[in-house]
Amino acid sequence: MTFLFLLLFLLPFAAVIVWGVVIYNGLIALVNQIRNAFSQIDVQLQRRYDLIPNLVETAKGYMKHERETLEAVITARNQAAQAAKQFKDAPSPEAMKNLQGAEGALGGLLSRFFALSEAYPDLKANQNMAQLQEELASTENRIAFSRQAYNDSVMNYNIRREIFPNSIVASSFGFKKEEMWQSDDGDAIKQNVKVNF
Repeated sequence: MTFLFLLLFLLPFAAVIVWGVVIYNGLIALVNQIRNAFSQIDVQLQRRYDLIPNLVETAKGYMKHERETLEAVITARNQAAQAAKQFKDAPSPEAMKNLQGAEGALGGLLSRFFALSEAYPDLKANQNMAQLQEELASTENRIAFSRQAYNDSVMNYNIRREIFPNSIVASSFGFKKEEMWQSDDGDAIKQNVKVNF
């Protein structure tokens, strides 16, 4: 009789502990999905960062009067690469905002670069430039898809973290809200760099 009473007394506590473990593990799985989604963005950003110096080097011979723009593109590329590394090493809302700002600046300078390159017909006809432009356009599409997957993962995590009773476990174990990838004006990034030749 005492065993049955003890079992009935401890069963609710055991159920609460199991419930908490299941919620905790589910949140950990979602955090890992977010990290994986960012890793996919990071791979594509690195691909873009690797293409940009080749693009600028190819354009240098043709765009001699645009040295300031070419240097600005390389500087923005370096800043974006550094911001991506910082977010990857220590994800935080501030690091995400820095990365978004650096990527926005790089995107703006790339758009300016391509607009200026329109004035150089020999550059447009360069086979190497055409190939780099095609690779960059393909990479930009991959970045856009990766950002969407990242935002989907963040949304799923934030919803799961905020709903009751998950919010109790989330607040108890310090699960913080994750930031979605957004542009400087607060709208989700919907466009990639326009590349025209």
